[in-house]
Amino acid sequence: MKAILVDEQKNLLWCDVPDPVIGDDDVLVKIYAAALNRADLLQRQGKYPSPAGCPEWMGLEIAGVITEVGKNVSQKSSWKVGDRVCALLGGGGYAEYVSVKYDMLMPVPGGLSMVEAAALPEAYATSYLNLFIEGHLEAGQTAFIPAGASGLASVAIPMAKAFGARVITSVLSDEIAEKIKPLGADVIINSNTQCVEEILKAEEERGTPVNVSMDCLSGETLGKSLPYMARGGYWIVISTLAGIETTVQLRPLLTKGLHLVGSMLRNRTPEFKAYILSELVKNVWPKIESGAIKPSIYKVLPITEAEAAHAILERGENVGKVVLKVCEE
Repeated sequence: MKAILVDEQKNLLWCDVPDPVIGDDDVLVKIYAAALNRADLLQRQGKYPSPAGCPEWMGLEIAGVITEVGKNVSQKSSWKVGDRVCALLGGGGYAEYVSVKYDMLMPVPGGLSMVEAAALPEAYATSYLNLFIEGHLEAGQTAFIPAGASGLASVAIPMAKAFGARVITSVLSDEIAEKIKPLGADVIINSNTQCVEEILKAEEERGTPVNVSMDCLSGETLGKSLPYMARGGYWIVISTLAGIETTVQLRPLLTKGLHLVGSMLRNRTPEFKAYILSELVKNVWPKIESGAIKPSIYKVLPITEAEAAHAILERGENVGKVVLKVCEE
C-alpha cells in the first residue's frame, strides 16, 4: 500500500510501505478520508512522534470501510466486514489502509459522507473530553473557547451550543470574527482590539461568568482571566500556543474554588479513549444525525496534495477541518 512519509528535508511523499498486519483484536480499514490536525505539523517536524506500536506516518483520524477483522473481534464487538467506520488513531491515517483496535472505531453517523466522518474522531473526542468530562459543562453555563477560527473550535463551539451552553470565543481580527459567526458563538472577542480579561470581567459582572474554558492558547491571558471565572469553574489547558508562562493570582483560585487543569487526549490510556468514543456515539452522534451539530469542513484535497493541505494549517487560514481524500466513495 501507499502512505505519506516525511523525507530528510521534511517534504511529504506518497510512497510504498508494507501492508498493515492486524492482531486478534484489530480490524483492517480501507481509508477513504483522513483529517488534518495541528499535531500532524509537529509530527512532521519531528516533535510529536507516533506512540509505540503505531505507524511512523501521520494521521490521527480517518473514515473508511472494514475489510478484515481479527479472530477475537466478533466475540468482543459487533463490527464486521463492510461496516462504514471512523476511527481515532495514534498515527497512521495518511495511508490507504490502517490496522485499528476494535474499540477505537465508531460508526459513521447516518447521513454523513466519509469526508465529514473523517473530521469527527480526534476533534470531537478532544472537545467532549475537555468540555464535559474534565470541565463538567452543563446546559445554561458559559464556556470560553479561545482561537475561534481553529479546527478544534469549529467543533467545540457548536458542540457546546448543542448541549445548551453559552459560548464566548476570541479571534485575531474583525474579518475572522465574521467568518466564524456561523459557528454560533454568543460573544466573539477581537483580541487585537479588545482586552480578553476585561471582557470576561464584564461578563462576570453581568452574571454570566465563565464556568469552563477549553484553552489552546494559554500564555499571559490565562492568568489575567482566571480571577473572573464562576465559582468552582474549570480552566482546561490543552495547549500553549500563546506562551508557556503565566502569572496566576492564588487568592481567587482559593476563594472561588477554581480548577486549573492540564489535559491531553494523546496520553490517555487506550481504555479511557475507548470510553470517550463510546460517550460520543451515545451522546453526540444523535445530535449529528439530527443536524443539531454539523461537521465543519474547510477544504478537501487529494492525499497526494498533503503538502498543500499542511500549508493551509500553517498559514492559519482555515475555519473548520482540512481533509485529505484517499479514494472515492
